[in-house]
Amino acid sequence: MSIEARFDLSYPGFSLQADLSLPGRGVTAFFGPSGSGKTSLLRCIAGLENVPGGRLVVNDEVWQDGDFILPVHRRALGYVFQEASLFPHLSVQGNLDFGAKRSQSAGHSAVDRQGILELLGITHLLQRRADHLSGGERQRVAIARALLTAPKLLLMDEPLAALDTQRKREILPYLERLHDAISIPILYVSHAPDEVARLADHLVLLDQGKVLVSGPLAETMARLDLPTAADEEAAVVIEVVVGARDERYHLTRLDFPGGEIWVTRQDLPVGQRTRVRILALDVSIALEGCNESSILNRLPAVVTQLAATDNPAQLMVRLGVGTTPTPLLARITCRSRDQLGLVEGMKVWVQIKSVALLA
Repeated sequence: MSIEARFDLSYPGFSLQADLSLPGRGVTAFFGPSGSGKTSLLRCIAGLENVPGGRLVVNDEVWQDGDFILPVHRRALGYVFQEASLFPHLSVQGNLDFGAKRSQSAGHSAVDRQGILELLGITHLLQRRADHLSGGERQRVAIARALLTAPKLLLMDEPLAALDTQRKREILPYLERLHDAISIPILYVSHAPDEVARLADHLVLLDQGKVLVSGPLAETMARLDLPTAADEEAAVVIEVVVGARDERYHLTRLDFPGGEIWVTRQDLPVGQRTRVRILALDVSIALEGCNESSILNRLPAVVTQLAATDNPAQLMVRLGVGTTPTPLLARITCRSRDQLGLVEGMKVWVQIKSVALLA
């Protein structure tokens, strides 16, 4: 199962060139700065942009190939925009009925309506008018309406961009539930690294209308040859399992193929799978695993790559932890590199000053 998308779109002053093979399930994030072509690519996939000669195949269904273009209304897709775009004079129930009717008229298979309502936590909102909802509630209703069309592909164009920080925190757990509960592929546009780290399985990085890279999230974020490595928020994402809790010190141990790390959280059950995001700025390097430090997480590692940054005083170091190995990034000064004598293949210790638990 996969999505094959090939488009060549030109406007005055902008062009988009994409030739992609994407996973047929899970969340693929289109990531990049404003104007990089993320939304344009999503609109091409939706059929909202006319791209002669393009090709689009969604899990073996041809939606476009040369002169053949399946009309938008016949594509089994759901689209969630930055703004919820609900009918303000209708209740939540009325807005959802609109999505269900569209599915029936298109001849799509029935969906588990009650399951969708419970998944997004909106059952208690059914009788409330759309214009009496909070921003986060409106977006959850908009997502439910899109799912009630029985889509085979869900497109989400920066669905959190119009929300304040508190509303984003409220809706992110629902998006994570969506990720785990539905089997259809989700294409998710964002320019927020924290959203991508928390939700995505696959990353497509765009810049000035071109696809710089397309690959698994963890592997792609750890690459030093991409613009993301030069960013102040350069980080890696690691899949972990809650291994144990230390009740005395109120800590939780997270296990991963490279070892273990401790975080100051006590609300996760042992055995739960989750993710952590570790910023390159929060990783330091030492030659010995000294225990005389307040930094709790210290792991043996191997230097696998060194790369210059835009700042002549600093460089990026990629390290491998464990036998797998699990990649980490560290941003250090060139002076520190010389003082430590860092070279590729060298065995060192990494000290992780802070870990962001993505749950």
